[in-house]
Amino acid sequence: MLRSVLLDPEPADLPDDAAAFVFLARLLVGPSEGPGEELFDVTVSSPEWLVTQCREHGEIISGLHHVFVDASLFDRRRLTAWFEARVAGIEADSWHEIGEKMSRLGHWEFQDYAE
Repeated sequence: MLRSVLLDPEPADLPDDAAAFVFLARLLVGPSEGPGEELFDVTVSSPEWLVTQCREHGEIISGLHHVFVDASLFDRRRLTAWFEARVAGIEADSWHEIGEKMSRLGHWEFQDYAE
């Protein structure tokens, strides 16, 4: 269950005319039947930001843990609802398996952890 979405910086801090933007969305996800939560970090940006990065750095950029949003359509509630739907759609037999599936969306601190 998605307990909270923390955005840094808050999109309200972005200029109104910002076509190219990027910020971090930190998802706090935990079991619906009990306490506890873990963090998953997702980079949220406009496609224009990605284009700028590719042109300025001349590199290939991976989309792993990255969500793209059209600046003219950005709405915090819509983004939060999208994250809620993605988290709610994950089913697994254990919390670790849920974490592994969630790590396809956001970077999980225990991603690739081996005992």
